[in-house]
Amino acid sequence: MGWVVLAIVVLIVLWLVFTYNGLVTARNRTQEAWSEIDVELKRRHDLIPNLVNTVQGYMGHERGTLEAVTNARANAVAAGATGDPTKIGQAENVLTQSLRSLFAVSENYPDLKAISAFTNLQETLTATEDKLEFSRRFYNGNVRDYNTKLQTLPTSLIAGVLGFKAFGFFQADEGDRAVPQVSFGNNPPPASGSLPPAAGPGGPPAPGSAGPPPQS
Repeated sequence: MGWVVLAIVVLIVLWLVFTYNGLVTARNRTQEAWSEIDVELKRRHDLIPNLVNTVQGYMGHERGTLEAVTNARANAVAAGATGDPTKIGQAENVLTQSLRSLFAVSENYPDLKAISAFTNLQETLTATEDKLEFSRRFYNGNVRDYNTKLQTLPTSLIAGVLGFKAFGFFQADEGDRAVPQVSFGNNPPPASGSLPPAAGPGGPPAPGSAGPPPQS
């Protein structure tokens, strides 16, 4: 009888060890995926001041448009400091919409479109958007897998006790992600490369879910 009890105890300990290690691995993978998004967001934010400085000399009558881009960038940077994917996604969507307005207005300034610095910034922003989209899908896929582990029995019985919390999905507005892809002249914008299939369920994270920073 004693051997049976010992065997049961050993099995429980092994299960706890494997479960804990699996959760740690999934959490670390998710945090690593978020770091890729963070890098691309910072690159995007760094490009925008150069963009504003480049166009303001040609678009002096579009002060409201330029101020909207500048304010949206500031809000996006502030949202990024919170580490909350929901707030970051909302702020980035506003920034994307302001960029859309800026590039749309730029079509009225042929001299601006002939400036290589402007077209280079546009192309760089397009590439950044593509990388962001890929990173977003990769991150959301890891969030889906990690959150599923937390919510599935019997792991859900001990995950909270061990200090594991759910991550929030990073959502982007489907209608706004192509903002920087503006056609110059009569040529259509280049088609973006194929992206991985959508990962993770849609919708904002549940209230109280943790963001991507390390969980305490």
